Amino acid sequence: MSTIRITKEFRFEAAHALKGYDGPCRNVHGHSYELAVTVSGSPISDTSSPKYGMVMDFGDLKCMIKSNIVDVFDHALILHSLFKEEEALPVGEPFTNVVYVGYQPTSENILLDIAGRLQEILPKGVNLHHLVLRETSSSYAEWYATDQGS
Repeated sequence: MSTIRITKEFRFEAAHALKGYDGPCRNVHGHSYELAVTVSGSPISDTSSPKYGMVMDFGDLKCMIKSNIVDVFDHALILHSLFKEEEALPVGEPFTNVVYVGYQPTSENILLDIAGRLQEILPKGVNLHHLVLRETSSSYAEWYATDQGS
């Protein structure tokens, strides 16, 4: 059976600050992120399945990404957990939706986080192929499964 790739795109708004960075991104600022998720697999060949002919239902993929990625990061302030430990930022009003992560929240690291989250929840037979996270209209990070070690 042939392998097919399907892609679903998402958008979310988030702010972040880069701890210790030597440029303006050390300050809290926001982005309109665009995320493209591509999965691969063989279309379901069971004619009795309601998903017959699909690698994965786009609606199911949408729900999975929305609940595990978009709903987590949308309209959040993403900060390295070291900010919390040092209480370096005045969290509270207007920062009530703060997501602390164990990494510097660059596009690259956010993308690695997203890849890890998705690889754990994709259904059997469906593989994460690649991700693209666009931070601005001219800047983005990419993740490919083929670039990852065994």
